[in-house]
Amino acid sequence: MPVLNELFVYPIKSCAGVRLHRATLFDTGLEYDRHWMVTDAQGGMFTQRAHARMALIRTAFDGDDLLIDAPGMPALRTPLRAEALADARPMRATVWRDTVDALDTGDHTAQWFTAFLGLPARLARFSPASRRDVSDEWTAPLATHTRFADQFPLLVVGQSSLDDLNARLSAKGAPGIVANRFRPNLVIGGLDAYEEDYVGEMRIGDVHLRLVKLCTRCPIPTIDQDTGAPNPSWPHEPIDTMAAYRGSEQFDGALTFGKNAIVVKGEGVALEVGQDVEAEIDF
Repeated sequence: MPVLNELFVYPIKSCAGVRLHRATLFDTGLEYDRHWMVTDAQGGMFTQRAHARMALIRTAFDGDDLLIDAPGMPALRTPLRAEALADARPMRATVWRDTVDALDTGDHTAQWFTAFLGLPARLARFSPASRRDVSDEWTAPLATHTRFADQFPLLVVGQSSLDDLNARLSAKGAPGIVANRFRPNLVIGGLDAYEEDYVGEMRIGDVHLRLVKLCTRCPIPTIDQDTGAPNPSWPHEPIDTMAAYRGSEQFDGALTFGKNAIVVKGEGVALEVGQDVEAEIDF
């Protein structure tokens, strides 16, 4: 039977994730997932697509704070609860075509991110008063929303799919990769390779998810999340390997890996590694 193998949250968009044993689910995704985002002075998003070193910015939960660190930098703290930023300067932050209300976490955090990235940067916190709706092209008749994620509340990846990709990489002499290259929230074991492509409904205990859209991939999977750069010997992997078999006719040949999901039922419920998963193929 399929099982929940791994849980990840990415508190700061495009920075290192946190692997958890247990995480609370909300309709916007896992608790604290992409609640923060590094921006320029105008609120435009920074991601690893242009700033690969962001992979080296690590986060952890420490009491009431989000603890942030990076090589050569002092530890930085910012409150987990947005209410603790009641006196923060309001700002507008832009994710792709969406611009939302956010809170500026202050000059001290701005100086930290500026120093590490080498260009002016600020850290925005998604405002609890704001709402960023997900396109109903993929979710209708349900309406849902998310924080600073690219498009959807959750990303689901099958462990067997990653194993198959690693077998293909090994066959050409390239090193294997780990799940964090694809930045999933849920890694599911026990499915056949790429079976998640065809799953429509997924139930994990009292949680009901709907898998709505294949995830088209940008170059971020080429970035080693431990070094903040591509492997110099294999700088275009795993994209080169995926190009031979993961092009999607539905998305004009774009490469896909994993599937985006929304929450149908289970807000406030905790997911836990090791839980059984029921996966229903969408015919």
